[in-house]
Amino acid sequence: MADTGIAALRNSPAAHLAERMRAATVTGARGVTLTELPFLTMLNLRVDPGSEAAARMETALGAPLPCRCGDTTASGDRTAVWLGPDEWLVLSRSDEAPALREALGQAPGSVVDVSANRTTLELSGPSARQVLEKGCPLDLHPRVFGPGRAVSTTVGPVAVLLWQTDDAPTYRLLPRSSFADYLARWVMDAMGEFGAPEVP
Repeated sequence: MADTGIAALRNSPAAHLAERMRAATVTGARGVTLTELPFLTMLNLRVDPGSEAAARMETALGAPLPCRCGDTTASGDRTAVWLGPDEWLVLSRSDEAPALREALGQAPGSVVDVSANRTTLELSGPSARQVLEKGCPLDLHPRVFGPGRAVSTTVGPVAVLLWQTDDAPTYRLLPRSSFADYLARWVMDAMGEFGAPEVP
């Protein structure tokens, strides 16, 4: 039976570019692929990192909260990204909010679902780093930025959370939803050097 609920009506910020992203794929030794990973659950956490509430949250997540800029921790399909001394973004395929709110209890802090605030674009392949280097001010060389690193930066003129998930390399770019169209087109244009067709 077809899903007739609200979930069936959802439309991701870059869904209209899915076919163009597929067409822009470059294969081979200089390959690079861009896709959207829509509807990931994103939770913003605020809590004192040395508190009992933070320890309970870590137990609920199954991993410690990262404690330094650029660090991430993961357990199963859950990844916690450091945003600030007492702030994290938890990314998951499932809804972790009830467990984390229960773990926070009455302690100072917050667990806020911000899933609609951003989407996720995934850039992968041997040339992915070279594509990003056309418009990202970070040093993305593996000696500096590798798997498990995530920081706030810009790609082109767009502010993103940039997360490298493996050494393929694969990067996840999390822009605000309203910038997803612009960023996807910018990335596809940057892929052109590696064999992708020009994007109108």
